[in-house]
Amino acid sequence: VASWKLSELPRHVDGQTVERLIDSCDTRTEVGLRDRAMLLLLTRLGLRAGDVVELSLDAIDWSAGTLRLRGKGRDDRILPLPQDVGDAILAYLERRRTSLVTDRVFLRMHAPAGPFANGNAVSCAVNRAAQRADVSMPAWGAHVLRHTAATLLLRQGVPLDCVSGLLRHNSIETTTIYAKVDTRLLNAITQPWPVEVRP
Repeated sequence: VASWKLSELPRHVDGQTVERLIDSCDTRTEVGLRDRAMLLLLTRLGLRAGDVVELSLDAIDWSAGTLRLRGKGRDDRILPLPQDVGDAILAYLERRRTSLVTDRVFLRMHAPAGPFANGNAVSCAVNRAAQRADVSMPAWGAHVLRHTAATLLLRQGVPLDCVSGLLRHNSIETTTIYAKVDTRLLNAITQPWPVEVRP
């Protein structure tokens, strides 16, 4: 079966669903604070699950309000740290109980104690939030929220090149897939269907 590059639409959820997922986290518990911080990183900055797992304490510049992330090409990228994301990370770190010597921000709550092994744990946190919020996700895992972040930014009028920079795409062509879900923008450039003129 023929398959064309960028032919599929990115799977995403709307902004209201995003807020329901975030609000489903119980901030009275350490797990709830951790999961809320991870969800905010996924939805506000479009991070990959692996980025969240590998996030280290020294990557956060609190005074400058930035995050330093390793790109696919081993180059570091500096991203802005929104206030609500920074507050959520700080709330989790202040509550985090561990005697481990580690520079990783997010840790497992159950034995064996330590950092997550891979991004599956982040995807599981997303799925748990979806169950608590009683929302249906279009696909399993954290990547839906990366697609959602990009889609919502474009719908808010953020230029495509800025979205590309935030997602740390090497080529803006990779980001153009999200333009296909911006129906408001697409309607503005749609041409009328040609009317057949009979002789």
